[in-house]
Amino acid sequence: MIRKIFFVLIEQALSFRKKTGIEMTENYWLMKSEPSEFSITDLKNNPNQTEHWDGVRNYQARNFMRDKMRIGDRILFYHSVVKPSVVGTARVVKTGYPDFTAWDPKSKHFDPKSTSENPVWYMVDICFESQFAEPISLAKLRTVSGLENMMLLRKGMRLSIQPVTAKEFDIIVAMGNP
Repeated sequence: MIRKIFFVLIEQALSFRKKTGIEMTENYWLMKSEPSEFSITDLKNNPNQTEHWDGVRNYQARNFMRDKMRIGDRILFYHSVVKPSVVGTARVVKTGYPDFTAWDPKSKHFDPKSTSENPVWYMVDICFESQFAEPISLAKLRTVSGLENMMLLRKGMRLSIQPVTAKEFDIIVAMGNP
């Protein structure tokens, strides 16, 4: 119920801003996760189908979360490593804030250089939106017209959070929801 209300509010805000001419750019992202660590099913089964995206330890990906991601931004959820594929969608529901897992010496994401007074790492909260009937494999994505310039498909691209164009997002969502 809370999730449904949240999405209605986002749509109303986007509609209001469009009607009034207030500039609002909806961004699109691809976020990678190893399914053995955190899968789209884990997100779907979480309370309110929401979770913080912690443990990112790459400066460029951190900067995307800290500086660019906004509430309502759309996400392609990507399972990496084993059977790499896009498996569904999510939305950003909380903008970047300090990743508190970096401060916990017992956490696998601990970083002694990051403190609550001077945080180095950031995270966002995301909410489950949809799970595709069938995963869209990396191999399949490479064959799709319109995705030729997608960052994910560039040789050696390992960044765990990547910007995606609206066109790329729409093509992939259409493939996942035939």
